[in-house]
Amino acid sequence: MFLSSRVRIALCSIFSLLCASILSAQEQADLILHNARVYTVDGAFSIAEAVAVKNSRIVAVGASKAILKNWKAAQTLDAKGKFVYPGFYDAHAHLYSYGNSLQVADLTGTRSFKEVLERLKAFRKANPDKRWILGRGWDQNDWAVKTFPTKEPLDALFPGVPVCLTRVDGHALLASSAALALAGITEETRVEGGLVEKVGGKLTGIVLDNAMDKVYLRIPSPTEKEVEEAIIAAQRRCFAVGLTSVAEAGVSHELVETYKRLYAAKRLDMRVYAMLTPTDENVDRYLQQGVYQTDYLTVRSFKVMADGALGSRGACLLEPYNDKPSTRGFLTFDPAWMERFVQRVSKTQFQVNTHCIGDSANRIVLDLYGRALGMFGRTKRWRIEHAQVVTREDVPKFREFGIIPSVQPTHCTSDMPWAGDRLGAERIKTAYAFKDLYEQRGIVALGSDFPVEDINPLYGFHAAVARQDAQNKPKGGFQVGQALTREIALRGMTLYAAFAGFEEQLKGSLEVGKLADMVMLDEDIMTTPVQKLRSVKVLATISGGKIVHKK
Repeated sequence: MFLSSRVRIALCSIFSLLCASILSAQEQADLILHNARVYTVDGAFSIAEAVAVKNSRIVAVGASKAILKNWKAAQTLDAKGKFVYPGFYDAHAHLYSYGNSLQVADLTGTRSFKEVLERLKAFRKANPDKRWILGRGWDQNDWAVKTFPTKEPLDALFPGVPVCLTRVDGHALLASSAALALAGITEETRVEGGLVEKVGGKLTGIVLDNAMDKVYLRIPSPTEKEVEEAIIAAQRRCFAVGLTSVAEAGVSHELVETYKRLYAAKRLDMRVYAMLTPTDENVDRYLQQGVYQTDYLTVRSFKVMADGALGSRGACLLEPYNDKPSTRGFLTFDPAWMERFVQRVSKTQFQVNTHCIGDSANRIVLDLYGRALGMFGRTKRWRIEHAQVVTREDVPKFREFGIIPSVQPTHCTSDMPWAGDRLGAERIKTAYAFKDLYEQRGIVALGSDFPVEDINPLYGFHAAVARQDAQNKPKGGFQVGQALTREIALRGMTLYAAFAGFEEQLKGSLEVGKLADMVMLDEDIMTTPVQKLRSVKVLATISGGKIVHKK
């Protein structure tokens, strides 16, 4: 049957009108991501295929066919069957410190103090005009000789030059004689909540916790431009590993203002939850101003340091260290001050997030929290940062007082070769108990504490679910009964991290109305064999519908 030209023209016109009608019915978006396996991390942990974004927010989630039928966008991203998750959120990190660490000698992964010295010589050759030689990342537990290094080799290599080398955990440093002199540290120096190490009555150059400030205060301050450049450099590295949000643990008022300035200039897309240092100035200023929250920056918490680190034996324990019975570590705050502080903050909307490593520090802080919060703990969302060693008697206090555990899974796998030496056979059983902590409230926020650990959140995911290191050791996992399921681990680095900062309405899952922060991976971390998790690659990172990293 043949149609006349007039009929054909009429049918074409009708078809064109139908197409125009369909297109006009489509809603306008800025970005459509489709043909993906999208883990929404919503309440049902549902899986979709496509996401539509408009004005930095998610406007539709569903099947690719439906999204493409109902929406049009100037930019579309075909995922080609790859795997999409909410943008990863590091619940405890040091963004500016990480950026700053990129400008000093990198001492991570050194296998001996001799290798540390070799790296310092190379750094000095490349930076001959720097007044101070700064480095970070050494860990004597990785060396054949596991004792702290001393300053004499630094003095011999760099006579008269101030050298400051921060340990990997940030709770100890090695300083040269010139640096100690500038800091006014002598054999008589005493600091509450810190330690200046001496052997035979002589300074070794090792300085712990609160005493470290004496050295740091003598290091020339960076310029405003240098601070901004450090943050931008850190952001670039974070986007490359799929991070779209970080909790910046321990910031000054000045650093908060720097973040605000970068956001206003549209130079920063990384979202930051800022934990303020609890100086009198910060406490007075921010409790008076009240909570500050935008799509990019949340300021509603104070970060307190209760003790030091296990690796440097500054963590405060109930009983002496197994491998050094002369010490139990120490608190880095005055308990009377802490009680006044938590009572004051409990009457506001601000959170208190306290660094607690040792079982004594955890007990003291949990009990202080409980007295201050009473029946209102769950609404306050106060946090224990790290919660590394918690006695069986104290674990239920997380549920009783409504406290959120904020833990770092790679601390467990980094520490496991020597943590048993520090704690002994029985006490190690109550360390890094992530599953027990999760079960108290059905929530655990996951982070890395970078630059203490690597910034890659997939390393933390692997450590959480496998309890193994980068070499997939030990076989079967370390205290594997405390491993988290993949779903809990993914929630821990997305929705739970957001909840821990009162941000769950903004981010943490891919749902309509939330910020369009997403990460696309080349493999599915929910099914990939655990031994391959650390090699999964980030294909794209999206912040507010803007592609900020693409491989």
